[in-house]
Amino acid sequence: MRISGGVAAGAVVAGMMVAGAAAAPAARAATLTPGMALAARPASAPPGVRSRYAELANAVTGANLWSRSSYLERPMGSVTKVMTAYVVLTTPGLNLNQVITVPRGIVAYDKKYDASTAGLVPGEKLTTLQLLYAMMLPSGCDAAYTLASAYGPGLSGFIAKMNATAAELGLTRTHFTDFSGLPAPGEFSTYSTAHDLVNLGRAAMKNQTFAAIVATRSYRVAAGAGHRAHTWHNLNPLLAKYPGAIGIKTGYTTAAGQCMLFEASQGSTTLIGVVLDSAAPQSATLATTADATAMLNWGFSR
Repeated sequence: MRISGGVAAGAVVAGMMVAGAAAAPAARAATLTPGMALAARPASAPPGVRSRYAELANAVTGANLWSRSSYLERPMGSVTKVMTAYVVLTTPGLNLNQVITVPRGIVAYDKKYDASTAGLVPGEKLTTLQLLYAMMLPSGCDAAYTLASAYGPGLSGFIAKMNATAAELGLTRTHFTDFSGLPAPGEFSTYSTAHDLVNLGRAAMKNQTFAAIVATRSYRVAAGAGHRAHTWHNLNPLLAKYPGAIGIKTGYTTAAGQCMLFEASQGSTTLIGVVLDSAAPQSATLATTADATAMLNWGFSR
């Protein structure tokens, strides 16, 4: 059961689709000159979205622009790591330069779930900031394990913090049993809703360090005392494909399907959205990119 934070870069869906205005009354029809178009109005929903659980909102105000089954509980794969990063980054007295030793437990953990990794090796010493990049860009479950171990203290302690933070944020339909989004102990034991994830994303993106990390397309750590060289690439395809995209996290498990929590800014407007369990007839790996693009195009056109 491989959990992946990534989806392949996908085809861009066409922009806004508009619906023509209603036919003019007979008394007014004579005033229209040949070829005069009736005023178009925006479509009432983004066209072509295949995700069964989705929401698009204004990132600043939280106003819901469009949603579909957004209060139904669903697993979300590596989108879970948004909460893991948020818990670390809101730790009182946080020192981003704190050096953490990668524990041996990552080997069995990653192997058990065939998890996506950042290529960490037990015994390596990396800073908290470096581990956050390792977790959020290549969706390293090994980095998530390392951070949870250090900031719990202990794995169970960290998961308890995740659930306490969810309660503080008002995420009433969200529950965590794993810090990576892996199916531990079961496929549906870690879950949330599209609506809750939008609110989690809004909270996380207010943190400047978090926002900078998820907007980064690649990050390199040079070899140094205690660690090897690493280069991590962001698996979020929107950063390369969509104008104004600024984050935030992709995810996948068999039960969750292809998922993406995303944010983009154009002009004075910033939109945030999420798609869970996206599907496409040709390739499921392209589905989240197409869905997010359709939703953002529709939202910005309004």
